[in-house]
Amino acid sequence: MGKLRDQMQADLQLRGITPGTQATYLREVRNLALYFKKSPEELGEKEIKEYLLYLINDKKLPEGTFRNYYCGLKFLYRHTLKREWVMEKILCPKRRQKLPLVLDLSEVEALFSVTRNLKHKAILMITYSSGLRVSEAARLKVADIDSKRMMVRIQNGKKGKDRYSILSQTALECLRQYWIKYRPKEWLFEGQKKDRPLSTSSIRSIFYGAKKRAGIRKPASVHTLRHSFATHLIEAGTSLHHVQLLLGHRSPTTTTVYLHVSRHNLAQVTSPLDGLLIKNQSLPKAESQVNLPI
Repeated sequence: MGKLRDQMQADLQLRGITPGTQATYLREVRNLALYFKKSPEELGEKEIKEYLLYLINDKKLPEGTFRNYYCGLKFLYRHTLKREWVMEKILCPKRRQKLPLVLDLSEVEALFSVTRNLKHKAILMITYSSGLRVSEAARLKVADIDSKRMMVRIQNGKKGKDRYSILSQTALECLRQYWIKYRPKEWLFEGQKKDRPLSTSSIRSIFYGAKKRAGIRKPASVHTLRHSFATHLIEAGTSLHHVQLLLGHRSPTTTTVYLHVSRHNLAQVTSPLDGLLIKNQSLPKAESQVNLPI
């Protein structure tokens, strides 16, 4: 399917699809061809349904991954082969709204305090303090740190968008110490090869190592730092509109999810159970110094 692949890649580039998404879409179209040992041009609705069920039932793909693969096939038939009818009757499961996991401020502080390596600390600090995705943190350049305006420039974020986020004074001081020691040239966080940025997998390893040393049991990931950044801003009184701009969300609806995990509007609310216990003292009081796992 060399010719078809080249045609689809050209269509993806013309529509401004990011290189990472291009690779995902092209890989999945290739997997479809390998599964049936036929060109996708020879396949129809029946075969596509069979293949998608194979991804769900046999490969047991996570919902997000499945949606990406589905979108890749849909792009092929809609835009490259001009056969939209092949996919129009095949529905993709609706995205389920999941509340993001958030770290407490003390847990974020613990991550930094257990991280002794200056480069690793600088990475974690800038990721949290500017609300970056892991790919955005990895591809930061030295020139993206604007200390005069106290801003961080994020280039080619999700869907190829550029934006600015805030630069923390604490993060800046850490970055200055890091720069004095490591002297990065183009990429702020260089990989093993100086002309290449640090990989996202390396940043994930740095985070998981710090999380383990800090004794954090929550199933947190690097992306949790971005969720925590947004939630902590809202809890501090930052407007939803400003948080939306800092995160680079196209729609304010995407940002409103952080209202559901913020304690900003719930801190003064008391559970009715506590009111009942005032009248009912049958429960023994726990010792105040006992360490509980919650």
